[in-house]
Amino acid sequence: MIHIVKATVADLKTITEIAHKTWPLTYGEILSSAQLEYMLDAFYSESALLANIENGHEFILAKENDICLGFASFEHNHKNENTTKIHKIYILPETQGKGIGKLLIDSIAQFAKENKSNSLLLNVNRFNKALTFYQKLGFEIVEEIDIELEYGYLMEDYVMEKEM
Repeated sequence: MIHIVKATVADLKTITEIAHKTWPLTYGEILSSAQLEYMLDAFYSESALLANIENGHEFILAKENDICLGFASFEHNHKNENTTKIHKIYILPETQGKGIGKLLIDSIAQFAKENKSNSLLLNVNRFNKALTFYQKLGFEIVEEIDIELEYGYLMEDYVMEKEM
């Protein structure tokens, strides 16, 4: 049985390992290998993850028999609004399609309701296959944005929202 637990600082290494296993398959056809490596280092170093936590991000893990199959992070009161933003959600490639992503999002939605959020918000790369997954869960595209990173790299995202 898969269960959701809150992550601690001790779980950051596991989160980094899952990111390094999922990103090449998720973004390998979308991003150059140099951009992929840059973004993994920028977003999943221990210091980057600790900064996320210090800035109010909460991490949860999907576990089965003490094995971590995926993770998500989210932030309540994003931009001082009554919304919960999902910042990260990644599932090990070999366990995708088993409902783990939905379980993580449902858990975040429950935390959001407890926090009196009116909606869930997330960004997804415009070319990511996960777009249809989010649409099936009731998320709608509300904005198209380009986020400039260092070295001329660009994140080409949709902002998606689901009312609660």
